[in-house]
Amino acid sequence: MSLVDFIKGSYTEFKDKVEWPKWPELQSSTIVVTIGTVLLAIFTFGIDSLFSKSIANFLTLFINLFN
Repeated sequence: MSLVDFIKGSYTEFKDKVEWPKWPELQSSTIVVTIGTVLLAIFTFGIDSLFSKSIANFLTLFINLFN
């Protein structure tokens, strides 16, 4: 199988055999992914802030023990 045959077959498959989503489905999926991404970013920010403050407090306590 040559590269040209592969490209032609791929094009035919994408054009004729793939069922592409309709516009309303695409919009709703995009909204779900956007909301999920924002929630995950907020959660990650919260955990990162919590760990950062915890480590800073631990280091401050540890440094004050030896001063």
